[in-house]
Amino acid sequence: MLDVLQLLSWGESGWGDALLAGALVTILLALCCVPFGFPLGLLVALGARSQRSAARLSATLFSTVFRGLPELLTLFLVYYGSQIAAERLMRHLGYTGGIAVNAFVAGVIAFSLVLAAFSSEVWLGAFKAVPQGQSEAAQALGLSRWSALWRVTFPQLMRVALPGLTNNWLTLLKDTSLVSTISLADIMRQTSLAVTATREPVLFYGAACVLYLILSAVSGLLFSRAESRFSRHLQKS
Repeated sequence: MLDVLQLLSWGESGWGDALLAGALVTILLALCCVPFGFPLGLLVALGARSQRSAARLSATLFSTVFRGLPELLTLFLVYYGSQIAAERLMRHLGYTGGIAVNAFVAGVIAFSLVLAAFSSEVWLGAFKAVPQGQSEAAQALGLSRWSALWRVTFPQLMRVALPGLTNNWLTLLKDTSLVSTISLADIMRQTSLAVTATREPVLFYGAACVLYLILSAVSGLLFSRAESRFSRHLQKS
């Protein structure tokens, strides 16, 4: 038993440091998607509510495509497609060498697009929950349309949208495991290497479960505090 648990220790005799390094890659990958995915999802939601038919069509097409495609397929299209496109472009410019696309960057791009598509539906639902009259009243008081959006509507959007965005984030954390298919050393990649080297699948897959559950629990706590902050005016009343 001690020999088995020693496999999770630090140093040359254990895989503990490799698993934690994979957890760090998973966290960084997910965090890098947030500043792109959530704002892009908000823009898609604004496009879906636009009075311009071209904007509505573009938003609907974007949401339909990236919600309909499997996340793994989106990842492969970004990773291999961008590599092929870059090679053809450089070959057109006279460069004949090979080009390797960074797996981390490809993961950020792919999962940001998926996150934007799913979060756009959350933003749309939040827009419907905020009374339109508040924005109109803000504009009547002299605020521009964008000022009314950010100062009046957006804080209320966050309060309504946070539960849905929390689910999007937790889904993103799980989806990041797909980057192991393009050899990025995340939790699942390190776990698979450890299982292959030690032939202890139950131990290491169990350790991976614990790591993902810890990340989910910490995320839930942070989002719960964020929800309390955006709802503090309701609690006072």
